[in-house]
Amino acid sequence: MAPLSGWQTQVGIVPAPAVEGDFASSNPRFTVEAGPSGLVSGSFGCVVARFAWATYQAADADNAPAIVNNFGTGPVTGFVHREQQGLITVFLGHNTQVVPQGFPVTLYNGGDFWVTNNGTSQVVLGNKAYAKLSDGTVHFAATGAPSTASINGSIATNTANTFTGSISGNLLTVTAVSSGTILPGMVLSGGSVATNTTIVAQLTGSTGLVGTYSVNINEQSTTPTTLTLNFGILSVGTLTSGTIVNGGIVSGGTVTAGTYIIGLGTGIGGTGTYFVTPSQSATAAALLVASDVETKWVAMSSGLAGELIKISDHVLG
Repeated sequence: MAPLSGWQTQVGIVPAPAVEGDFASSNPRFTVEAGPSGLVSGSFGCVVARFAWATYQAADADNAPAIVNNFGTGPVTGFVHREQQGLITVFLGHNTQVVPQGFPVTLYNGGDFWVTNNGTSQVVLGNKAYAKLSDGTVHFAATGAPSTASINGSIATNTANTFTGSISGNLLTVTAVSSGTILPGMVLSGGSVATNTTIVAQLTGSTGLVGTYSVNINEQSTTPTTLTLNFGILSVGTLTSGTIVNGGIVSGGTVTAGTYIIGLGTGIGGTGTYFVTPSQSATAAALLVASDVETKWVAMSSGLAGELIKISDHVLG
């Protein structure tokens, strides 16, 4: 279909095997456990046929994460199956795979599905499926071969950001910011806040300042006190290849395992500074920043870039 006129411009003589996001078989499949009021699409919507991450932007009645986004870091929570839950909300729109904010989302952590090869190379049977951290799209590569940016950089500890706030449940209320700004991914310390309490998302207020925020540990009750934001500052002196992305996983040298980028400083994909978590100090070294994460799904068919591929969470053999 032509994108503007809407008139059909070609006819395929062989029907497509499926629509991306469809089940690829009638084999057993497994959904991600969700409690009351979960899981629902986040503020940017949730796109079908992509991987997604559940977060504590809101918690359900069982104190489990209730919000689903197509972006995140670390292992994916599951895959968004096509249940015809996308809505056409754009004027004169022709089709959509977007589940609007607040609508229910069923995530699958097992089964066989059709996806689009969003990579640039041909998929080989048995390739691992990788989820792009910024949008959940799928591409394929050999085991242990994520897309990475090669850099030379170091990390310095930062504890200069302080503010006054209190927590009720998983809601942090900030009444005054003494220094710096508040970013999702920063770890809180001070008062009676639980260890490893982390900012998940800002809910109200001026960006990074006074307002309300969700945190990752529920059932807390703290009185207003001075709290400190703990994070690291990655300084990139040289970019050898690739692009640094928000959410990218940093590895190499003396960097702590699981370190990832939570915000941009002076860098916008190349040299400059970036905020990372957890807080740490790492000497200058050759480092890698992964822009996607390997999943447990594998390719069960072959195909070129842009073609439909079958994936399964059950490896061959």
